[in-house]
Amino acid sequence: MSKLTLKDLFAAKGKRHLTQVFVRTPNEAAACEEAGIDMLVAAELHDGQSSDYVGIRKAAPNTFLTIGLAINTYAGHTEVLRNAYRLMGVGADTLYCGYGIPTIKALADEYIPVVGHVGLVPYRNSPFGGMKAVGKTSAEALRVYELTKQYEDAGAVGVEMEVVPAEVATEISKRTKMLIIGMGAGINCDVQYLFATDILGDNEGHVPRHSKVYRDFKTEYHRLHRESVAAFKEFRSDVLTGAYPADQNNVTIDKKEFDAFLKAIK
Repeated sequence: MSKLTLKDLFAAKGKRHLTQVFVRTPNEAAACEEAGIDMLVAAELHDGQSSDYVGIRKAAPNTFLTIGLAINTYAGHTEVLRNAYRLMGVGADTLYCGYGIPTIKALADEYIPVVGHVGLVPYRNSPFGGMKAVGKTSAEALRVYELTKQYEDAGAVGVEMEVVPAEVATEISKRTKMLIIGMGAGINCDVQYLFATDILGDNEGHVPRHSKVYRDFKTEYHRLHRESVAAFKEFRSDVLTGAYPADQNNVTIDKKEFDAFLKAIK
């Protein structure tokens, strides 16, 4: 499978739906590529720690990759640009940017493909009343539309549109050349986006309404954890009882050579 380009993504707009998955590990990335997922997203930071976005890039070399610039980390366009260049240098095809419109424009002016975020933005949810759908009133819907157009005017290649009524997302998508990357925003978005943790069912927390769980990895991981504990207990027991190491686990030396060794160390 050859990696899609931005030109390919724009050519698909209005013709076929694309798929995008947020991955945390190279293993997830490799599985997505094998499954034919069109686009991947990795974070520069995940849960406050640097993520293995380099490993993710290497694990899925033929899949379009967006890397998210760390939120609330960089001060000013210069810092953002410096890190944007670094992430593009490790193989990002686009960057997700949670900073303001002027920063989006600064990146776009440097020919760095950048994606913004409208609707429910988890780290900026207070103005809309917390973690809930955005765009259920005409005023909110208009605000989502206006912000989308601001991103477009600033030079963004797309926006993630999160938890917005499907009807609103449909009409906005018709009125922009950007890619509308939908997460809980209906079937007519250009890209359908989910997190691997929800798809695989290993999310220990709340599973959002807009997600769909396809497997139960949480139960499997718990089973594997129990098996791991049991195996480690057996190892400890073997050491305490002398069952390990056994003869077959040891390296031997010829008796003649061993006698010579003993003579040498007397």
